[in-house]
Amino acid sequence: MRSLEGKLKTLFIVSAVALSFIGLAFVHSAGSYWGAVHYTDSLPFIVKQGIYMAVSIGIAVVIMTSPLTSNPKMWTLFYYAAILLLVAVLIPGIGAVRNGSQSWIALGPFSIQPAEFIKVALIGKLACSMNTTSGKGIFRFSHFGLILLPFGLIMLQPDLGSAVIMIVSAFVILFIAGYPLKFFAFLGAGGLAAFVALIASAPYRLDRIKSYIDPWSDPLGKGFQGIQSLFAIAPGGLLGHGYGNSRQKYLYLPEPQNDFIFSIIAEETGFVGATVVILLFAVLLLTTFGIAIRTKGRYAFLMVAGMGSMIIFQTFLNVGVVSGLLPVTGVTLPFISYGGSSLMTTWMAAGTIMHFTTRHHSS
Repeated sequence: MRSLEGKLKTLFIVSAVALSFIGLAFVHSAGSYWGAVHYTDSLPFIVKQGIYMAVSIGIAVVIMTSPLTSNPKMWTLFYYAAILLLVAVLIPGIGAVRNGSQSWIALGPFSIQPAEFIKVALIGKLACSMNTTSGKGIFRFSHFGLILLPFGLIMLQPDLGSAVIMIVSAFVILFIAGYPLKFFAFLGAGGLAAFVALIASAPYRLDRIKSYIDPWSDPLGKGFQGIQSLFAIAPGGLLGHGYGNSRQKYLYLPEPQNDFIFSIIAEETGFVGATVVILLFAVLLLTTFGIAIRTKGRYAFLMVAGMGSMIIFQTFLNVGVVSGLLPVTGVTLPFISYGGSSLMTTWMAAGTIMHFTTRHHSS
């Protein structure tokens, strides 16, 4: 058993590190021209991403080895600290507006995105709360308060992509904790109605749905990103154009080092390279749930399964968007996309998963 756990942990770490180095390489390739044109007075993307990566892995090691990771009080503190950041980002003069969303807090040459941190904090807080309830007494209105408070604050920015990832990850926790299936059927109907209302309340979201159905109806407007992403993926063929030889990064695909970095990977390395990335995420999925079912105790199981679900669902959402399977929304590719907050919180989740491979809990 211990030998298998060790192998699962090794595979998990190797996959996560490999994805991060792939990200570092393609942040450099995808963002080199964009950075030279738009950020001439800033550090190159690869330098920033290298700093983010070193800090993120360092934080993951601390989380993996610290006994505080198992302490519910730590997660409660982290949750409310993230809520305060979500409130702060909405205050004029503190929150910075980018691409129509007030989602960042600028700190000199760097910035943080509070919506990223609440995704990890909420999973930890829910796992702590669910650990004390089971069976018929599992239903708690407080659970929904923990979810709806950050959801409302994120939608005020607005940031639908982060909100969806947070909600889905939270519902995974509710499901594996034992909430009845009829509850999810009711919740699904209510969620669908709320989703329709959110789209109707913001015309740009409806435009995104229309451009998803027929991107060529507005090829230079709402359909532009989706079309340019496909223009990157399709010509890549089996082996791609070669590293550094992307054509779409030359201002055709907006900020290719961020949400659409998978398009550049597919363009430069082709079907083979894109498949390698998908397989690495598949290894992460399998090892995460292999670790989860071997943990001792409800608390550890909820933590590992919740953190793994967040990473994998966000991956599915990003790849679905860039390949045209889903409507365009701003979601980063875990471990790979440029950005300190995204990389840091992904490694925080990874560090938490690794923590519970070495800590055996009976609670």
